[in-house]
This record gives sequence, structure tokens and C-alpha cells, in this order.
Amino acid sequence: MKIVFLIGSSHRMAFNGASVYTKGDYLTPLGRVEVNRELAEKLVESSSVISDYTAPHIEEHSLEVELPFLQYHLKKPFRLIPIIMGPQDASGARKTAEVLKPYFKPDNLFVISTDFSHYPEYEDAKEVDKKTAEAILKNEPRLLLKTLEENRKLGIEGLATSLCGWTSVLTLLYLTEDNNNLDFCHIEYKNSGDARYGDASRVVGYNAIAVFRKKETKNADNGFSLNEDEKEWLLKRARQTLNLVVRGESPGEPEGEISGTLKIGAGAFVSLYKDGKLRGCIGNFGSSAPLWKVVDRMTASAALNDSRFLPVTPDEVGEITIEISVLTPMKKIDDISEIIPGKHGIVVEKDGRSGTFLPQVARKTGWGLEELLGHCARDKAGLGWEGWKDADIYVYEALVFREK
Repeated sequence: MKIVFLIGSSHRMAFNGASVYTKGDYLTPLGRVEVNRELAEKLVESSSVISDYTAPHIEEHSLEVELPFLQYHLKKPFRLIPIIMGPQDASGARKTAEVLKPYFKPDNLFVISTDFSHYPEYEDAKEVDKKTAEAILKNEPRLLLKTLEENRKLGIEGLATSLCGWTSVLTLLYLTEDNNNLDFCHIEYKNSGDARYGDASRVVGYNAIAVFRKKETKNADNGFSLNEDEKEWLLKRARQTLNLVVRGESPGEPEGEISGTLKIGAGAFVSLYKDGKLRGCIGNFGSSAPLWKVVDRMTASAALNDSRFLPVTPDEVGEITIEISVLTPMKKIDDISEIIPGKHGIVVEKDGRSGTFLPQVARKTGWGLEELLGHCARDKAGLGWEGWKDADIYVYEALVFREK
């Protein structure tokens, strides 16, 4: 990766256009992050909309908070273009995007830093943040602006903004709106009320959204999806199953109507967590059995049959959190460059031995691609650290959701 363009909106000062920092580098506890001063100065010289006005950077936090994550996950040193956007200038966002378009290419990474809603109640935040995220996923600048105005008019108590860095996100959408070779992918949503000590009466929302080039995502969405009601149904069913199987009882047939989607044959993993640590995880990659039955079986197996752990006891059930990963069909790849850690789960298979990591493993560990493959080959398939190099490798995607 050549350059990381890190873009955030000013929280301290009002100004128009954009400001790029050209006066030095950044220091974090993980070391120095070098600013590409030559390119930064070139951007300033190329357009009146981008300045080297230093003041907005002095006390601005929206860029600095991203740097340790980038240092940790990218592993190798990178060069930075730090850009602060004026907080209320939609026109400046469009003009800045025009200047940056020549650099929006595979060798570079664009990172947009923003929170979502400030400071409604928990459920209001979920509703507003979902609408805002959906507008971003549509990749239409006008729709985002319209949605933000509609959110404002809702008159939700405590809602100071539904997207504090909207000019930065708008810059991204102006960069991407005419590019049909991109996929917008929603990764995860949380708000501060989900934290152990969070105050549900006054929260800040966070959505993680990634943009991928389609040619890099050959394991495309096969059209399978679950709505929120179906996810909630599966989680409640898994909870019922867990409560019963740890007492030696069978869950039996579910009561009431079952969604047609939940009757489709699909693979799934069920992961159990206790105090934030894995307590059991068992999965099935493909099955003719209905999805809801697969989740039943995997829940029971994760609780009782994961050889890495003792069986879950009835006394523990209240401390367990359930996470379900519904899998898309596996696809064999020809080159590991087709794998996108965090988006794709992987399977390494050779001589009758196989191992897998779900997509979320890369996000939680921060492992790079070859590190991920090495751990999977050695720790899961028993093939040794370099065993993946002459093994068959498959990718799949997962719809991941968990209990609150």
C-alpha cells in the first residue's frame, strides 16, 4: 500500500473546503506515522479548495484516533495524507473529491472517520443510525443529504447530529458515486449503550462500512439474506436450545410460523462467549437441513461437544452470549489475492485435513493475510505453518449477528 488518505471533519473550528497537514509527522504509542509531505504540498498547490491551514489539526481528534488501528492492522509503515474537512461545507466536499479522484486507486487506502448519532436514547439511535447507514450504502450524495435533513426534522430528543463527520462521508460518496465497480458492505453497528458501562439514555452511534472493488470480491453475494426479525428469531431459538440441552432436554419443534428463508438449507456456525472469551464454537458448512435446524444442532454441539472446552453447565447459561454466523456457499480460489480478510472466511484443505476461520477472526486478531493462512493451516488443519501453500483454499462469507 502506497498512501493512506485519512479524512475527518473538524470538531473544533468552522472553515470551508479542506485542510491537509504538511508541517510534520504523527506520533502514537506504536511509533511514528510519516506524512507524505511532498504529495500534501502538491494537493495544496493544485486547488484553492485544499489549504495547509494548520489550526484545524492542532486539537482535532478524529484523525488521530484512527492511527493506532491502522498501525496495528497494516503492520508495515505507511505514508499518510491527513485531511480535515470543513464541518458544514457540502460544496467543499464535492470540490475536494474532484482533487482526490486521481488518487482513488487500488494502491491507496481511503479511511473516513466519523461517529453517527449524538446523543439520543438507545432505541432512537438504532433507528436513526440505520437510516443514515442505508443512505451511505446507496452511494448517492443527494440521498445522504436528504436523509440527514429528514433525521433532523424527526425532532428526536437529544439528537444533536446523526452524522458528525458528514462532510467527510460526503467526500467519499462524491469520489465513488459514478464508479459501478464498487461494492458498499455494512460490517457492524454498535452504540455506546452496548458497552458494559454505557448509558442507554444518552448514546453515540457507530457504523462500520467498507467499500470494495468488485473485481476483488469474486465470492459475490449469492442473494441470500436474513431480515432483522429472522435474525432475532434464530437467536431466541438458539437461546431456548441452549437452556434446554445443558439440562439434558431436547428443544423439540418450534411453535408458530417459521419464515420460508429459515427453512432453506444453509451452513452455520454457532459461537458461545463468556466474559468476552470463546466458550464453544461448532459449525456446519453446508446442509440440506433447514437453517433453523442447523442452528439448533450447532448450538447444542457448541455447548456440549467442543473438545476444547468442558460442557457448558446450567449455572453458566446466564453468562453466555450467543453469536450466529450463517454461511454463503464456499468457492475455491486460484490466488490468495482474492481473499479479503474480515470479509471472507477461509477453508484450508489438503490430504483429508481441513481447517477454517470465520471472517470475524481476521477482524478480532488483526492478522494479515499470510498470517491468517498460516494460523489456519497450522492450528486448525494440522498442516504446518506453510501447509496452505500447496493446499486447496476456499472462501465464503458470513451473515454474523449476536445477542446484545
